[in-house]
Formats: sequence, structure tokens, C-alpha cells
Amino acid sequence: MKVRLVSVGGRMPDWVETAWTDYVKRLPREFRLELIELPLAPRGKNADIARAKQHEGERVLKAIPEQSRIVALDERGEHWSSLDLADQLKRWQADAREVCLLVGGPDGHAPEVIQKAQQKWALSKLTLPHALVRVLLAEQLYRATTLLAGHPYHRA
Repeated sequence: MKVRLVSVGGRMPDWVETAWTDYVKRLPREFRLELIELPLAPRGKNADIARAKQHEGERVLKAIPEQSRIVALDERGEHWSSLDLADQLKRWQADAREVCLLVGGPDGHAPEVIQKAQQKWALSKLTLPHALVRVLLAEQLYRATTLLAGHPYHRA
């Protein structure tokens, strides 16, 4: 199974890359997690935020391979527990399509991205910085694979 994290944002601190790489290495061989980083649209003092979101949305949509399952991370999405995510992962595996998890820019997703998504997932009711979102996603995907394998990593 292949999962692609398509994320709008700038360069992350070294600790993010270290944590991301650690969790990606822990994943089972049959589970591939790939990161696609897309640049932020320019934002200045008098920036047109709607236009910036539109440009970012166009880039996000171009990064999604045909026939992929699209899951937009969105504050209005469903809240999943780790067990719920493991169940989702099992369904995604059975679906046999690549999964694209989409993280928008600082102002969220363009309406076209939300419209194209088959699922919307809210990681938290808290507002999280992009750096933590990447690490949290990688860890939770790893946790979901361990749950499915009956591994003791998840003890709750």
C-alpha cells in the first residue's frame, strides 16, 4: 500500500525530518509513505488569501495521481481514534488504491480540494503547526500498522 502525504508548506526544522524519517523506517515493507512538499503561494502585507489558496489548491490537485483515494485533513472533518485510523487503513488496503493525505497551507484548503476529497479527517480540535502535523501523521500511521499486526506498540 502506498500513502502519499501532499503538504503545502515551507522547509521544516531538522527535528521534523528526523522524526518523519524514523517513523517511515519503522513502517512495514508493504506500506510505503511518501512526502510531497509543495511551496506556499506568496503572502505579503496585502495578500489576496483566496487567490493564494486557489494557487495552492491547483498545485495540490496536480500532485494527486489518477484513481487515488483523497483524504483532506480539515478542521471540519471526522475525528478518528487510533483504532478508527487502523480500521480506515484496513479499508484503504482492501480498496487497493493509492491514498493521498492532503495538508493545506496556513489558510486551509481551496474549495476545489475539499470538494474532490472522498474523506475529510480532523486530527484534532486544536490548531496544530504543520511541523507537528507531519510527525503526528507519520506516528499515527505507524501506530495503525502495528495495531493491524497485533504488535504491542499500542497499549491503550
